[in-house]
Amino acid sequence: MMDKLRRVLSGNESPDEESGIMSQLDEASTLSWSTRLKAFLICFIIGILLSFLGSFALFLHKGMVVFAVFYTLGNITSMLSTCFLMGPFNQVKKMFAPTRLTATVLVLVSLIMTLVSALVWHKAGLALLFIIIQSLAMTWYSLSYIPYARDAVKKTVMTCVV
Repeated sequence: MMDKLRRVLSGNESPDEESGIMSQLDEASTLSWSTRLKAFLICFIIGILLSFLGSFALFLHKGMVVFAVFYTLGNITSMLSTCFLMGPFNQVKKMFAPTRLTATVLVLVSLIMTLVSALVWHKAGLALLFIIIQSLAMTWYSLSYIPYARDAVKKTVMTCVV
């Protein structure tokens, strides 16, 4: 079971497949599967903690700006955590697959715009808008990894709207 999960997450579902330079680099990694799993969990938990830490900053002076930065750094850290499971090359390849391209671009743009609006422009309201877009984009991006999840969400929303 764990071997199947490892092959799926690393993108090596068929072992007879010829390996290119990217998969050879990925296989050259010195991290064992258990180390990758532990690193993923640690990185993911740090990302969640950064996001929650930002929530406490809302009560400080210029709290919205600090919240935007911590929330965005938490999302970036959580997203990067999956690189430990599937490797950075497979992660980027899956992120920019045709089914995820729009969601990926929207996530990356909203992450950048949240940081720019908070740190450069010092516009808390604009940062909040980009945080909302970021959250929705991250949700849509995450749903792309679950078979038929996007279709179910679309049908549910259409049922509620109509």
